[in-house]
Amino acid sequence: MNIPHLDLREVTYALNGKRILAAVSWTVNEGDHWAILGPNGAGKTTLLKLACGYLWPNAGGEIYRKGEKLVNLSELRRSIGWVTSTLVSEIPLRETVLNTVVSGKYAQIGLREYPGQSPRKGDFKKAKNHLKELGCEDLARRSFGTLSQGEQQKVLISRTRMADPYLIVLDEPCAGMDPGAREAFLSSLSSIKKDGAFPSLVYVTHHVEEILPMFQKTLLLKEGKIIRSGKTGDVLTSQILKKLYGVSLKLVKKQGRYWPLPK
Repeated sequence: MNIPHLDLREVTYALNGKRILAAVSWTVNEGDHWAILGPNGAGKTTLLKLACGYLWPNAGGEIYRKGEKLVNLSELRRSIGWVTSTLVSEIPLRETVLNTVVSGKYAQIGLREYPGQSPRKGDFKKAKNHLKELGCEDLARRSFGTLSQGEQQKVLISRTRMADPYLIVLDEPCAGMDPGAREAFLSSLSSIKKDGAFPSLVYVTHHVEEILPMFQKTLLLKEGKIIRSGKTGDVLTSQILKKLYGVSLKLVKKQGRYWPLPK
């Protein structure tokens, strides 16, 4: 029997008397790659914070991670990697990419050595392999601050992998990228689907066209409620997107991706 990586059961979260999430049930199993789609203010960030242990359901429901309800928070935050845009500003600009990746093993911002906690040769080899998986091993000697936005995102994903997480959350990784940078990043991301050892991915966005074929499941969130979840091909329809965004859109599928066009 496979135990789900993440299991939210009727989870509700409220702030100042207002429900931000209402009775959300969602399961991420081993090998699942999910996309979470929704407009701004839908509750996507709150859902992520609950999943990663930064918030607790304060108005009902339960969360199980690897079959456990109560977990060690420091251990949880190592085993679920959350890549956010805010992390970019915290990384030392002059730090080499290789050191930035290795720092993920020790949950450090800026690689430092402490008594009994010094990086080993194997750590640097592992870091190089993770960079290679995303096609950016040539960045290893560069300073983090010299990288493009897309390159920085790939480095942060590699950094997250150093802790051997079972789940990685990518929170709107393409926000602010120009179209060329976005497509280059998505191309690198799609290349990892062949790696059976890669952890489950949750990709959060409000752009339909960013949902790659590797994300075989999609959850649609609006005003704190799930309006549809399941197989991506069943979820992404013109009728359901009209309910999500309030406008009529025609979906064109090309090379496994969905592109919204005005009707």
